Amino acid sequence: MTQLAQHDLWTGYKLRWKRRRLLFRAFRKRRQLEPVIDRTGSIPSDGILVFTTVRNEALRLPFFLDHYRRLGVTQFLIVDNGSTDGTKELLADQPDVSLWHTSYSYRLSRFGLDWLTWLMIRHGHDHWCLTVDADEILIYPHWETRPLPALTEWLDECDTRSFAAMMIDMYPKGPVNAQRYEAGQDPFDVLEWFDRGNYRIQMQDPLKNLWIQGGVRARMFFGDRPERSPTMNKTPLVRWDRRYAYLNSTHALLPRRLNEVYAEQEKLSGLLLHTKFLDTIVEKSKEEKHRKEHFNNSSLYDSYYDALMTAPELWCERSTRYLGWRQMESLGLMSRGNWI
Repeated sequence: MTQLAQHDLWTGYKLRWKRRRLLFRAFRKRRQLEPVIDRTGSIPSDGILVFTTVRNEALRLPFFLDHYRRLGVTQFLIVDNGSTDGTKELLADQPDVSLWHTSYSYRLSRFGLDWLTWLMIRHGHDHWCLTVDADEILIYPHWETRPLPALTEWLDECDTRSFAAMMIDMYPKGPVNAQRYEAGQDPFDVLEWFDRGNYRIQMQDPLKNLWIQGGVRARMFFGDRPERSPTMNKTPLVRWDRRYAYLNSTHALLPRRLNEVYAEQEKLSGLLLHTKFLDTIVEKSKEEKHRKEHFNNSSLYDSYYDALMTAPELWCERSTRYLGWRQMESLGLMSRGNWI
């Protein structure tokens, strides 16, 4: 056996133990979840499920829920992390939501992953599971006419268990707090612009995933330290198995074969349109800087929050107006692959 093969075997062994530790960690954290309303008994065997953790997202949730219902999601399994704006009450009234509450630390639960991993172990096994934040709107080729069941059926036929979606930060023209957003409104009536071409891509070992950074946050807030800019690659849609685990948000998975979502020949992929930069970002940045729950080493991101609190203008002469999925495909930001 070659030295390279021995190294790969040893790496695989260490990653298997890491996955087991993450699953055990999720098992331990299950006691932090208090059921509010549990409708999981009505999940059909072929149901497509959304998993998310939220806090004070009553403004975004009406559009978020409607979008994913239109895509064909069967049920939402949601953890509310101490909301004070009516989020918990709004979700409890939804007939397709199962809801849990926790007041424990979001950061110390691996930014909600421990809680969601436990729920996926219990309820997501052998389902197509979509793990997204309340400010992430999934699109993919033909999404307006081909709902998620059509996409997942095609992925099953191709024996593909995971689906990539790069995150694109959307933003308004003018100061970020200049246009008021109303609950239920299409956020892309306000967030019409994005950065089209300033992305850095590298292959990550040993997880075999592409690491993508860039977009408006890299341009505006991390120009002098691009290695600190947010990660844009995600694998949010997975035919789940109770032995799987996310490592860091939905940026990487174990087993690592699930990260092989790109290839030399283009594979089908989508986008997560990121609605972070609504007018509420100014007040949310003040709160999150104080709470220190969204980053490890949170003090390193104080200047990021400080900049957002000034309601900056993110638009520039190189900004591109969003026109739809065909435009994004033509820019090389997502691909139809063989799904014509």
